[in-house]
Amino acid sequence: MGQATKRFLAGVVFITYSLFLLYWMFFAFSRTKGEEFRYNLTPFSTIKNYFTYYDHFPFYIWIINIAGNIGVFIPFGIVLPVLFPRLSNFFFFLCAFVIGISSLEVLQLFSMLGSFDVDDIILNTIGAVIGFILLQVMRFRKRRKKRR
Repeated sequence: MGQATKRFLAGVVFITYSLFLLYWMFFAFSRTKGEEFRYNLTPFSTIKNYFTYYDHFPFYIWIINIAGNIGVFIPFGIVLPVLFPRLSNFFFFLCAFVIGISSLEVLQLFSMLGSFDVDDIILNTIGAVIGFILLQVMRFRKRRKKRR
């Protein structure tokens, strides 16, 4: 598969998946506009609550908020460096992703369709980094296979 085809497919996946996530972040789960700003600026406090008080939350809530916030962003770690080759540099990738996800969290805060949670940024970034690492492993294996 040629580089142009890979980038085109990555673009289709990126746009489609981004629209899905935007819907999910702002309108799914019966979201209604709140009457006040909701936010968490203390790193790991929401995450800690899920582990400390695990018996107070239904299992699906725990899965959505911990595993879900990681898992749904893994694809971005794969498609972003393919779509934007400069993001194959880990530092550039990390900066771009954190700026992007932080912007969405701020938008959730000011639209009052959700909340700003620094822990979401942390978990989402972990997911994107996992995807980035998976892509690097796939690229390494492909290069190694070509050398044989």
